[in-house]
Amino acid sequence: MEYRDKLVLAPMVRVGTLPFRLLAAEYGADITYGEEIIDHKFLKCERVTNGTLGTTDFLERGTDSVVFRTCPQERDRVVFQMGTSDAVRALKAAQIVCNDVAAIDINMGCPKSFSLSGGMGAALLSKPELIHDILTTLRRNLSTTVTCKIRLLNTRQDTVELARRIEKIGVPALAVHGRKVKDRPRDPAKWDEIADVVSALSIPVIANGDVFEYEDFKRIKDATGAASVMVARGAMWNASIFCPKGKTPWEDVKREYVRKSILWDNDMKSTKQTIKEMIMHYSCLELPEGKGVNKCDTAADLAKLYGEEGYYNFILSKRN
Repeated sequence: MEYRDKLVLAPMVRVGTLPFRLLAAEYGADITYGEEIIDHKFLKCERVTNGTLGTTDFLERGTDSVVFRTCPQERDRVVFQMGTSDAVRALKAAQIVCNDVAAIDINMGCPKSFSLSGGMGAALLSKPELIHDILTTLRRNLSTTVTCKIRLLNTRQDTVELARRIEKIGVPALAVHGRKVKDRPRDPAKWDEIADVVSALSIPVIANGDVFEYEDFKRIKDATGAASVMVARGAMWNASIFCPKGKTPWEDVKREYVRKSILWDNDMKSTKQTIKEMIMHYSCLELPEGKGVNKCDTAADLAKLYGEEGYYNFILSKRN
């Protein structure tokens, strides 16, 4: 994995599934992170080759529930992001998927109570010894690239010191979200504090926070000196943010996402959540479209709502 001059799709729960990752890549994303998956859950999975779809599926053992799905088309750019609080458990989980992805990333930035109460995500920021244990264990035992993503700490000095400790472990890159744990998405990202980290490290830093237009990729790079840029909400609302020629109308992007979700048999909850996020940004869920999405239970329902019955039936016929 090369981490300089890359446009990166951030990990997003329910959004970063295979169809959305492939959509982002088509529009220009160089590296695509999957949604965070907790090691406890992944250890209950088995690897299955899906001959019908041409995918590699990681199913919850004894069920048809897909926890992670990938395919050869994204092999060289997909990053499996893991939530963990234990080095041995993290390694066992990583070993299940490491040969099917380009890199393993440890989530050290999630501020949600579920992660914090489990000692995961941003809870790791105050445990540098555990960070060292997790990253060192993975790097020693895997041939796959290992990285991590952090948030800003309470002081600039604390953030820089932690980043330096992580760099010494030997990771090839570090992603930094320019907000602190207590900050909310509406609070401006602190690009100047990301710049402090960039100045202190020699490895590539991936800057994340408040990238909503293609021009913002250059703005944040200029402001921080970061090697690469990661985008979350800007991509969720319109994946064509990665296209240098300018954004495609969101309705067209949404329709292409629907088609890809049908093609790759995406989990309906994830598909609906992603579409609803798009609608909420540009429109309103109380309008007919939003109400229609809420009522969809199957891919067939979604195809009918968006006038894609022909495409749905064509895909169905190919599978059969």
